[in-house]
Amino acid sequence: MAKSKREKKPKGEGGIRRLRAAYKMTREHDPKVGWVCLAWFLLVALVVGGLFWWLLHPIAGVVTGIPAGLLAALVVFGRRAERSAYARIEGQPGAAAAALGVLKRGWKVQPAVAVTKNQDIVHRVVGRPGVILVGEGNPQRVRNLLSVEKKKHARVVRDTPIYDVVVGEGESEDVIPVKRLAKHVMKLPRNIEPGEVTDLLQRLKALDAMRPQMPIPKGPMPTSMRQARQSMRGR
Repeated sequence: MAKSKREKKPKGEGGIRRLRAAYKMTREHDPKVGWVCLAWFLLVALVVGGLFWWLLHPIAGVVTGIPAGLLAALVVFGRRAERSAYARIEGQPGAAAAALGVLKRGWKVQPAVAVTKNQDIVHRVVGRPGVILVGEGNPQRVRNLLSVEKKKHARVVRDTPIYDVVVGEGESEDVIPVKRLAKHVMKLPRNIEPGEVTDLLQRLKALDAMRPQMPIPKGPMPTSMRQARQSMRGR
């Protein structure tokens, strides 16, 4: 056969492979994930299936119980896989940038707009709320870095609101954990229109063009969040 002919993969094979990869990654940090998902499957399948068995017909119980159990198991697995992914990247340089990767349409994430030799990093998110500067590293040092960056951005964005967020492993009023970062950003008030976001991005390009070459943080930037999300898309 000609080499140009590609072998067609059975439908669902890619999804099963991604699900298997996600399970292996999750099990490394959550050894009980398989048993927990199995327990939820059996519980929901028995309750839902038993109810339909009793009210309608035994076949109806089987037809509804098994899918309901599978759905419950997948929902539980998805949540535990997400927690495992956050636990894997927490504390690494660039963890906040990886967590912000869940922001899609309407958000522009620019990782590491400012980096110090101590690996204090400021990432920038632009969206309907305005400009959000996200700092990670030593809390005291990164607050000073955020203050400097906020002044620089204020000269360019004029009256556009600028928010600053400190990401850390602890959880307090002024420190946001990595696992809550994306939700915190998405809950910020919508202050500008979509058309203004485009104009804002153009003005920020001028600010970025004046910056010196940033030092690259030591060690690889974490990609576990991206890999886990890609794996779970096959559910």
